[in-house]
Parts: sequence; C-alpha cells; structure tokens
Amino acid sequence: MVKPPAPLSLSPRRDPYRRGWLRGAPPPRWVRVLPVALAAVVCVVTLLSPSPLDIGFLLGAIPPLAVLSYGPLTTALLGGVVVVLLSVPAFRLDHPGNTDLETVTFVAALSVLLSYVRSRRDAQLDLARTVAEAAQRAVVPPLPERVGPVRCAGLYRAAQRGTLVGGDFFDVRRGPGGVRAVIGDVQGHGLAAVSTVAALLGSFREAVLDRPGLPEMVAALDRRLVVDSAEVRHAELFATAVLLEFSGDARSVRIVTCGHPPPILLRAGTATEIAVVPWTPLGLGLSDALPPHDGHIERLLPGDVLFLASDGVTEARDTDGMFYPLLDRLPLLAAHDPAALADRVLADVLAHCGTIRDDVTMLVLTPGPPEPDR
Repeated sequence: MVKPPAPLSLSPRRDPYRRGWLRGAPPPRWVRVLPVALAAVVCVVTLLSPSPLDIGFLLGAIPPLAVLSYGPLTTALLGGVVVVLLSVPAFRLDHPGNTDLETVTFVAALSVLLSYVRSRRDAQLDLARTVAEAAQRAVVPPLPERVGPVRCAGLYRAAQRGTLVGGDFFDVRRGPGGVRAVIGDVQGHGLAAVSTVAALLGSFREAVLDRPGLPEMVAALDRRLVVDSAEVRHAELFATAVLLEFSGDARSVRIVTCGHPPPILLRAGTATEIAVVPWTPLGLGLSDALPPHDGHIERLLPGDVLFLASDGVTEARDTDGMFYPLLDRLPLLAAHDPAALADRVLADVLAHCGTIRDDVTMLVLTPGPPEPDR
C-alpha cells in the first residue's frame, strides 16, 4: 500500500542536515534570554514572598548559562550582577546556610574563563567552516535558475553531515553544441570522494566546450577515471552517470546513461521512466568498445519536466525494508512549481525512511523556449 504524500514543504525540523545551535549555529533567542529571565524571576519571587525563601542558589546557574551564548565581557557582567543581588539585604538571599557567596564568585570567574575559551574556539571553527564551504562550493557551485532554454533546479544532501560535497555530483553547462547536463555517483561517499568528483566535473566542463557529442564526452570522463586509478594503487575508481544534451530549441533531448538510473519524464500528470539502453559505468576503460550510437533521443512537449535522481532516493527504505516509491509519488509532488520539486521529494523521502544513509542528489530540468538575446 502506498503511503500518503508528505507535506509539500520541507520543514527545517525534519531536515537532519540543518545545522542546529548544538552543532555550531548561533544559539536561539530563548537561550540568550534565559540568564536574565532567571535573575528577574528570582528577584520578583523573593520580593513578593512574605517570608525569606531559600532560592538564592538558583542565581549560581546564571554565569554558566551565560557561557552558552555570551562572550567573556557579558559573562563577567552577569556574574557581577549575581554577586550584587546576593549582597542586597532587600532580597534576603545571602543569609548563612542559604548561599555561599564565595562559591558563586568562584563559579562566575570560572565561567568568564570558559566563555573566553569558547569564543576563541567558535571563531576558529567559523573560519574553518567558511574555508571548507568556499572550497566545496568551488567544486560544485550552485546551479543557475536557467541555462539557455532550460530551467534548472538541483538539490544535494551528503551522507556525511557537515559537508556540502560527497560522492554525488551534477552540473548544467551551455556550450557550442547546446545545453548539456550531467548527474552522477562516484564510488564511495563523503569527503573521500571529493577529489574524484572534482576530477569528473572538471573533465565534463572541458568536454562541454570541446567534444562534439555525448559519446565523446563519455569517453573523456571514462579516460579521466582510468588515468586517476592508474596513479593510485588499488584505487579502482568508477562512477555511474547520466549525460543529457538539449537541442537548440529544447524540443528534444539526447540521453546517455552509464550505469545510472535513467531520467524520469513528467508529462500531463504522469511519471514515466525513459527507456534508455544503458552503457557501462565510467572508469572501466570500456568506452572505446561501446556501440557506435549517439544515445537515446526523447521528444519533448511544452510543460515536460525531466527528473533525475541518485540511488540515495530510489533505494531509500523504510523500517519495513520497502523502497521509496518514486514513480508513484512524483506526480503528486510535481503539481506545483518544478523549481521546488526537489525539496518536496526530499521531505517525502525523509517521511518515508526517517533518515538518509546515502548521498541524495536530484536534478530537475524544465525545457522551455529560448530566451531572447539581450
């Protein structure tokens, strides 16, 4: 039985790759307000109580709470406020046996030191994260909204948290022969596969400009992996990929699949897997022995959408071991703007399996009329 579709918007709480405040993101507002709110509550309660209350110990938690979200200067200021409150007779918080003022002072001083160390560490982590994100985005830059007559939307979630690039890749480029696109999956995933991804994308971008057809592009990518494998002992690099080439008016597309799941054509509310004769995966050195044809040609109609995904989508399983029913879900999820289709599919996959154990890549291509020359 097919499950009902998930909500059509990707909730940040459901996305496990969203960086929370416990993973380096700025703390939420309630964490920043908590030390001041705690001090205010203690003061109000003690002033309104007809008899002294033994709750002064709660103020000792204010400096450690300040460490979570404030720097050393603000932490020292809040620690000084705590010491002052314990010393004001009107609050009746510094009676013997209720609160040890010296202990609170020591905790406040220690919190200032911890806040200083945390601030320095966070600054170093932010710098390292910025450099890493810049390097990874240089390998796989964000797709433009449109390349020639083709609207583009891509989504990538690496299996290894905290990374933007892993074992999957995609790109859309415009060359002398028209708009060409690629989506693929290299051996392995995570940071260990980034160098292979970078090599393949570099070879693809060069082939877009220099190679006359898709078979020649396949040969260039295959040779790239063969050469890289020869330079590393026991590397045995290989990758699966789909390459597409749109005609100048975007009314047809030529497709070559190299061991990768074929594209899905969304047309008139239905989803159909395009019947493409698969070629061998890249990196096996067999490109010269491939059949001498230019790939499958698919005629396109206005409103058609091409959806491509990695096996991280098609092989996602729920707790019962059932695969994600991509062909059944796509018509329901594609009823709105194709630019948001990948986000809706990701939300649906997460609703189906709960978590993602492999790199997830999706590429949505919507052919349209060519843009007028500017």
